[in-house]
Amino acid sequence: MEINWEAKVLSSLLPVIENSEEVIINNDEIKNVARWMAYEEFILPQNNKLRKDPEDFIRTTFLINTLNFAFTDFKTSVKYSIERDGEIFSDSEAMFKQIHEAIDSGTNLLDGEVLANLTIEDLGKIFSGNIEMPMMAERVQALNSVGIKLSSDFEGDWMNFINAGPKRLYKDGEGLIERLLIEFPRFNDKSIYKDTYEVHFYKLAQLAFWGIHAELSGSKYFVIEDMNSMSAFADYIIPVALEVMKITEYSENLKDKILEGTIIERDSQEEIEIRAASLFATAKLTEEINKRRNKDDQLIIPQLDYRIWKQYHATHRPHHLTVTTMY
Repeated sequence: MEINWEAKVLSSLLPVIENSEEVIINNDEIKNVARWMAYEEFILPQNNKLRKDPEDFIRTTFLINTLNFAFTDFKTSVKYSIERDGEIFSDSEAMFKQIHEAIDSGTNLLDGEVLANLTIEDLGKIFSGNIEMPMMAERVQALNSVGIKLSSDFEGDWMNFINAGPKRLYKDGEGLIERLLIEFPRFNDKSIYKDTYEVHFYKLAQLAFWGIHAELSGSKYFVIEDMNSMSAFADYIIPVALEVMKITEYSENLKDKILEGTIIERDSQEEIEIRAASLFATAKLTEEINKRRNKDDQLIIPQLDYRIWKQYHATHRPHHLTVTTMY
């Protein structure tokens, strides 16, 4: 399955790549990494250990991705984590664990009416870890807004949203991502580069549908037809991995800011260039890997993203810090 470079996210990246000043991509290193990574096994996420019902899995996935942002304290750079039975869960994996615990204990976080009325005190009881989870007020606001929309237009149920259109990401304005961005603006992750170019990232929107597709496509319960239109997920972790592998290189000024824990402003040139380079380089690396794999064993970009994220998400290497609800 060839990458669809005309898709909404990937097609918006080129002006950033061509004009980038703070981040450059090393194409030779992309080929070097592809030479050894091409022969690895690329596993799928294992997300459905607790929510066996496929509809509850879909509902939980949207809940998780409504909250899937900012797990590092912006002042201390300490990552949010919890301990369960001697095992440490950090950042989003800690959140996943605690959401499942809350649901299993009787808090119906899958219902729109419950989300619409959730308070910061309610959320504080669910998320208790080594530090206070960052941006708690923003998390409550996101849940409330999603809950209100679910309750008013979809009878409080994500399944009514899912079943209202085709199982495609993009389809003349009726695709899954297209409708999600309109109905739930909290997922509309985009920036304006150099006051001219609109750049689309859609990190959480894409991640939600990738999680659902990866889990349920094997059983044919939920198969997205145009997964080649999906990019990687522009977060904090993938940029770290690409820099470690020497695929990307930052300016000295940007490197210093990251090492010192200086906040990189949302929608700044630096932030946009970091995120755009991550998506573009990951797509190019996927292409190079696929050149070296059998036709029956071709990757889509999210598979590579997951392989990289899984290896690097618990690293203590400093990553850029941006105060945002988008990742």
